[in-house]
Amino acid sequence: MKNISVAPKTQMPNNGILAPDYPTCPFRNVITRFGDKWSLLILYVLHASGEPIRFSELERSIPDISSRVLSSCLRTLEADDLVSRKIYPVVPPKVEYSLTEVGKSLIPHLQALTSWAIDNFNHVIEHRAKYNKKNR
Repeated sequence: MKNISVAPKTQMPNNGILAPDYPTCPFRNVITRFGDKWSLLILYVLHASGEPIRFSELERSIPDISSRVLSSCLRTLEADDLVSRKIYPVVPPKVEYSLTEVGKSLIPHLQALTSWAIDNFNHVIEHRAKYNKKNR
């Protein structure tokens, strides 16, 4: 029987950004939670509202999101303590969503990313079209 040795894990910087151990890697564990199509937009809408907002208002603010996807994203954002959900004991049920303090602390970074997107939008779209034309 052959002796199979496993190569040692690559040494990563002490800052943990590229930590090979997924649960301790901030990039893979936290930042990729925003990699979906909707989470940052939901956070932006909650911030822009300036007050708690009901599910139906969120749905109207993002007309191309399905109820199921919105609900799923809100649960994920709530699990990460970026969004809070308040349920009122009335009939019919009333539920409001708002940013937590942690969620609010993300907004300046989201605004910076949005500014970058606005500043570079035309360049990216033009380059994408050229790339797609060249690679057809």
